[in-house]
Amino acid sequence: MTDASWETLSNQAIAAAGVVYFLALLAHLVEWSSLRKVPLGRAARKESVAVGAGAPVIEQQEDSRDGERTADRIAMFGRLGLMLTGLAVAVHFVGLLGRGMAADPNRVPWGNMYEFTISGTFFVAFAYIALVRRFKWQWLAPVVLGVVLTLLMVAVIWLYGPVAPLTEALYSPWLVIHVVSAVIATATFTLGGILSVLYLLKARQESRGGGTTGYLARVPALVALDRMSYRLHAFAFPVWTFAVLVTGPIWAHEAWARYWNWDPKEVWAFITWVVYAAYLHARTTAGWKGKRAAYLALLGTATLWFNFIGINYFSTTSQHSYAEGAPAISIIEPAADSVQVSASS
Repeated sequence: MTDASWETLSNQAIAAAGVVYFLALLAHLVEWSSLRKVPLGRAARKESVAVGAGAPVIEQQEDSRDGERTADRIAMFGRLGLMLTGLAVAVHFVGLLGRGMAADPNRVPWGNMYEFTISGTFFVAFAYIALVRRFKWQWLAPVVLGVVLTLLMVAVIWLYGPVAPLTEALYSPWLVIHVVSAVIATATFTLGGILSVLYLLKARQESRGGGTTGYLARVPALVALDRMSYRLHAFAFPVWTFAVLVTGPIWAHEAWARYWNWDPKEVWAFITWVVYAAYLHARTTAGWKGKRAAYLALLGTATLWFNFIGINYFSTTSQHSYAEGAPAISIIEPAADSVQVSASS
């Protein structure tokens, strides 16, 4: 296949993945809209089957069969949504593979904002698929799919750029090590942020009295949400530390002869590290839980995504120039002891 054919395959695969993600989202929305009619709890389900103590046995049996058929239909939509999500992740991976194969020479698909975004959304969806059975995260599907689908639309509509060769500074094995660890941490932090949002929404609804209704009624209890969010952040933090404070400086020294350049991207990555360090420290030493921890986690999520997207659009001095498509970045060496990177569209 030619490079143009690989690029076409990549574009078609990303578009197809978006369609399948959308179909998976529809399946889960049907599932959850149907669940609104099913009472919560085993006792409540039994009450929905039995029409009353004095009801005829035949009526009770008919209601039981109707309840079973309803439960089967709901479970079918849930399985369909999960299957479609897995298919979308596979097609999404084909899009990433095609993007890398389209470059000459072949490379990892992390050369610009479009490629970073489609890679980040892939890792979020893949993490969900990998963990959904283990942690029983079926209830998280509508939110995860909504976030992934929205970010994919942003990437295709506003961030797309044609395949271009990597700049000299990016040709390094540290690119793979640094970016893989950063993307894994970003995906995990994002999942933790989603759980924090759900925690705050459920807590707000419960504080109004009357319990929770709708989708939030099927979300786990507040204590479980808080614990899951903490575990995700506790896993992602050392990975982010490795990406930001270990592999990043090593790669910077290899590319620019300095371990730390006070580049806006580096500064905001460190700010993100400080916020998440404060989050974990507050939980383990000060006993922060619940709303305070959730707000602090969302602050970390905000700094994380501002560093990922905002810096590229609002900073004119960053050496990490990955905004708007695939800018051509040139290496200029005015002196033996200094290296500067400038971007031209």
